[in-house]
Amino acid sequence: MEFLNDMALFVEVVKAKSFRRAAEAIGVPNSTLSRRISALEKAIGLRLLHRTTRKIEPTEAGQLYFERARRIVEEARLAHEQLGEMLAQPVGVLHASLPVDFANIFLAPLLAEFARRYPGISFEFDLTPRRVDLVTEPVDVAIRMGEPPSSNLIARQLARLPRYLYASPRYVELYGEPGEPADLLRHECLRLKPAEVAGWSLHRGKETVEIAVGGRFLLNSVGMIRRLATLDLGIAVLPEEIAADDVAAGLLHRVMPAWQAPSVPVYAITETRLLPAKTQRFIEFLREHLGA
Repeated sequence: MEFLNDMALFVEVVKAKSFRRAAEAIGVPNSTLSRRISALEKAIGLRLLHRTTRKIEPTEAGQLYFERARRIVEEARLAHEQLGEMLAQPVGVLHASLPVDFANIFLAPLLAEFARRYPGISFEFDLTPRRVDLVTEPVDVAIRMGEPPSSNLIARQLARLPRYLYASPRYVELYGEPGEPADLLRHECLRLKPAEVAGWSLHRGKETVEIAVGGRFLLNSVGMIRRLATLDLGIAVLPEEIAADDVAAGLLHRVMPAWQAPSVPVYAITETRLLPAKTQRFIEFLREHLGA
């Protein structure tokens, strides 16, 4: 157990880059802290820190040890925190990375409901399509659409969103309504890159068709594709939840209703399985509402 305590002390020293600052932060005498780190180096058999009068820096071995030890210490801290919060109302700042269009169009009402349910949680959201680094960046959870890449991160599937074909009533009036996948070759199709550069995969029951649709617009934004479709510029494949408001307002109309595109999965991605209550409740809430 003392070995784990020394590991935690070492992590604090490297983060603070100073024995004095680390000692002040954790309430341990500077001399005790220095002695414990020296004992840790002796037990390991390698020097972990370069010490100067002005600052300390990890050695090559120390940097490797820090990267491994930091995760172990964080897992242990979260284990205790999770047990302590089982009976408590979740509190703290929830740092989440969310897909821009999905958050703006569909998640916003759910986030409002979640905030009302848990008044002790504050929120810091980063709306970005980029792959955030959950190890080095201060992000508790990333919500992502599509299959996650293989990694050591923990991916929890929240839902699978059905996708259908939509066009504006005016577009259908001007160019006609396609009835079969082959008809799409004569239409402007609003495609999402990189997944739809080569065309669309559509299925009807057990029948699947790959169709090399084309058009003038190739975008990396579902929100922009939705908007252009309402402006009569083409046919779009959209998650049903994303198109719902425009369909209700009469701005979009579902075409080829017997056909649909593969559903898109939504995942909550975290660095670890041990989560504080604020993050656990957020994931559970999204799974409950998106799954429904």
